[in-house]
Amino acid sequence: MILPIVGYGDPVLRKKCEEISNDYPELKKVIADMYETMYNAYGVGLAAPQVGMPIRLFIVDTKAFSDDEDLSKEEQELLANFSKTFINPIITKEEGEEWGFNEGCLSIPEVREDVYRQEKITIEYVDEDYKKHTDVYDGLIARVIQHEYDHVEGVLFTDKISSLKKRLIQKKLQNIMDGKTRPDYKMKFAAKKGR
Repeated sequence: MILPIVGYGDPVLRKKCEEISNDYPELKKVIADMYETMYNAYGVGLAAPQVGMPIRLFIVDTKAFSDDEDLSKEEQELLANFSKTFINPIITKEEGEEWGFNEGCLSIPEVREDVYRQEKITIEYVDEDYKKHTDVYDGLIARVIQHEYDHVEGVLFTDKISSLKKRLIQKKLQNIMDGKTRPDYKMKFAAKKGR
């Protein structure tokens, strides 16, 4: 089922999310609905708070980045085949040079800004079968994970840009809160019920 994506301004996007246990109600369905919602909106990641659930869960599928011809064949292949569910994640280490990339967010449509993040992460999490993992990622995969991880921490990519840039996008952010934006996917806005 395609779920409405919560728009900028909704308090759920600012919550530090709660861990969940393996008996969380209908977890498999929640995850399946999140993937369907993400693909419908042409996203590369989606966190539970973006669909109104303040839980430590996010999904990532980087296939959309795999046709970038500036990337090596090896990285294109990696991106084409990377799809993963992260439950109760904790980034234990961020390292390497900070690098900029133009980020967007399904909860903040029509706003894109350069965000600087470190290039390599170590993350601990459980998968949908509650198997524990500790993985190391770098490049675009690490960036997408960092962006989604921020969501379960109550942080948005707009928090990571300069105050000048924030002032420049203030009107767009207000329009999202007021429901005056029309992305081609279902959204739920802070000032309105439904779309």
